[in-house]
Amino acid sequence: MILSELDNCINDSEIIFSSEQIQQAISAQANKINAQLEKLPENSEPPLILPVMNGGLIYAGQLLPLIQIPVQVDYIHATRYRNTTEGFDLEWKVYPQHELLNRHVILLDDILDEGMTLAAIVKYCEEQGAKSVLSAVLVTKLHNRRSETVAADFSALDVPDRYVFGYGMDYKGHLRNLNAIHAL
Repeated sequence: MILSELDNCINDSEIIFSSEQIQQAISAQANKINAQLEKLPENSEPPLILPVMNGGLIYAGQLLPLIQIPVQVDYIHATRYRNTTEGFDLEWKVYPQHELLNRHVILLDDILDEGMTLAAIVKYCEEQGAKSVLSAVLVTKLHNRRSETVAADFSALDVPDRYVFGYGMDYKGHLRNLNAIHAL
């Protein structure tokens, strides 16, 4: 893909959330996550935060400094999209380096769309013996294609059922670095 194609994509899109709106939503979400983490027993190991790469990178970078208790950070890389606009079978690229046994785990991902990736990662964490698994996403896409059993514990924003990109979400492997959320 060449720069002029990406420029056309940006020009054809609509900004649905500005950087300021996203920051406010992440801050409000951090307050909810902090309230949940305050309930952990003091003799617990610090929660293990697992951003889901690559989409969760920018979101995690904004959320983590707002978490008020000590945490440990690792990452996980599982994807269905492989730089396309259509999902396939889940491909596991990187598993966490830290042991999950008896750990409180918090997954951070960019988007909850159909929920297959999130459900598989939650299942993996549970199979590894995590004491608890919470999930936080930057955006939840509003549609009825997701199983009713899949939901994020914390979601900062809701987006319409359109193709969204920016702020960690990609368009064919590009444009994750945009400081707003765009929709086609």
